[in-house]
Amino acid sequence: MSDKPTAIGEIIAAHAAKEGPMLPILHDVQGLFGCVDGEAEAIIAAGLNLSRADVHGVVSFYHDFTHQADPRPVVQICRAESCKARGVEGLMQAATAAAGDRVKLHTVYCLGLCSSGPNARVGDNLFARLDAAGLAQVIENA
Repeated sequence: MSDKPTAIGEIIAAHAAKEGPMLPILHDVQGLFGCVDGEAEAIIAAGLNLSRADVHGVVSFYHDFTHQADPRPVVQICRAESCKARGVEGLMQAATAAAGDRVKLHTVYCLGLCSSGPNARVGDNLFARLDAAGLAQVIENA
């Protein structure tokens, strides 16, 4: 792989002609490096002719972006009102125990499956109608 500034420059170039390129750029940088750190923010800002504060504001607003890479797999668990009404809070203690230090549990607010909660996501895979055993299985397979 090329060095970080070059790799980010290539990502910027791939998206620069698109309308609203910042989010696709940030997703690609997060995917490649596992995070969008301060160095990446500065490179993206320069590449898009924005201030670093503009880029940092977007990075810090969205839960998908992190400032430090974490090698653990991530299980996103929806804790929005619909999933709460369907019992997600009662699953959290068992989920935390199943995750231990090996898996990072990340609370999100809506995975778009409100009628079939509780829900979780690992990468691009969605899991619906989870009970304690189902959520533990999702975590163990992450």
